Amino acid sequence: MRYVALLRAINVGGNSTIKMAELRELGERLGFADVATLLQSGNLTFEATETDPDGLEQRWEQAVAESFGVSTAFIIRTTPQWQALIAANPFPAEAKADPSHLLVLPSKDALGEAAIAALRAAIQGRERIAGGERCVFAHYPDGIGRSKLTVKLIERHLGTLVTGRNWNTVLKLAVS
Repeated sequence: MRYVALLRAINVGGNSTIKMAELRELGERLGFADVATLLQSGNLTFEATETDPDGLEQRWEQAVAESFGVSTAFIIRTTPQWQALIAANPFPAEAKADPSHLLVLPSKDALGEAAIAALRAAIQGRERIAGGERCVFAHYPDGIGRSKLTVKLIERHLGTLVTGRNWNTVLKLAVS
């Protein structure tokens, strides 16, 4: 089975840096095949015989902590799950016209409708969100950098960890 793995808060602003070549080597030492990274922000694809993404998350998290001294969350999806996420995009026009301002934020846990509604009510700008299967889609028409719809705010309202990738990256991960 092929997997997409996203590391939370890695190589962003000089915090918790891990060299992607070392991450690939770690994956190979763990017995995974065809380990590949994309960009320098914690995007990884690999093949494994295991079929439990949650178990794989724990395995990667423990290995990264032991090997690099970095505590980070992994959010892992199977290739079919990733393809389903892409197909479920509720903002197709924005994906085409403004892909760098459309984020997908996969979550560690399932998301309830009440949590999505609470997050939507907390939005102070022109951002729009929609809940998906263990993810949130967020469009930032005025840009992400100055938005008040931060990962911290999103996690507080959803009650689970998330990590965001823009639409361009989401699509690149689908073919890596």
